[in-house]
Amino acid sequence: MASAYRYGKNQLPGAPNLNKKAEIGVFGGSGFYSLFKTAEKLSLKTKYGKPSDTITVSEIHGKRVAFIPRHGAKHQFPPHMINYRANIEAFKRLGVERVIGPCAVGSLKPEIGPGQIVICDQFVNFTHSRKDTFYDGPLTTHVSTADPYCPEMRKVAFEAAERVGIEVRKKGTVVVIEGPRFSTRAESKFFSSQGWDLINMTQYPEVTLAREREMCYLNISIVTDYDVGLEGNPEIKPVTHEDVIRVFNENIGRLRDLIFEIVRVLPKERSCECSKALEKARIKA
Repeated sequence: MASAYRYGKNQLPGAPNLNKKAEIGVFGGSGFYSLFKTAEKLSLKTKYGKPSDTITVSEIHGKRVAFIPRHGAKHQFPPHMINYRANIEAFKRLGVERVIGPCAVGSLKPEIGPGQIVICDQFVNFTHSRKDTFYDGPLTTHVSTADPYCPEMRKVAFEAAERVGIEVRKKGTVVVIEGPRFSTRAESKFFSSQGWDLINMTQYPEVTLAREREMCYLNISIVTDYDVGLEGNPEIKPVTHEDVIRVFNENIGRLRDLIFEIVRVLPKERSCECSKALEKARIKA
């Protein structure tokens, strides 16, 4: 695989050089990199520490795209130990304005089965120990997350999916748990009873940190399992990590096709409100 790349190893002590800029950031893994004819690897440290791994920057349809493996290249960071602030800050320093966040999710509803793709529009946070803001004072900042996922990018994703022949669910609420353990049956039943659709361990605070940096964020959820099995169907067992990885890998080709098409058709200029997230978020003395 290494022969498919042309790597340039760079240390970036300050702001990146112009030729190291990127327009779009993707939290992805090695399944994406093998499609690139050329790629650069960048080592970057932020004031919040190092991102999960070396950043790979390449070009897709004439646009510079930066990739960070969310859990690290060797999956060494469990969900509650990911340095979400460093990951988002690294993208920001590279000039990224839009972030695509594919992730594996469990289903809380029988009608949403493994292999389906959901473009979420809402999340519910049940994490409790994560550094989840860039603003710890003295400048108090209250960023609105009423609609946390960029509406412009969601619309582009729907249209891109139709063009490449991939069926997606156009909305969904994902509840984010702390991890690294999976839910108990009682917890999963509670989440389901609230009408929520999916369960995941990484969407928060990734999406809200992107909003604090006035970046657009698109979620693409791949359903890998039913959270604790399917009530009334004893053949469908509670999720295991092995199940998650297997189903995610089975769908990596569809995910790549969708992401590449989204990148191709994203308009150059943003027309959403994400870039103005801080305008009314601060109290001026």
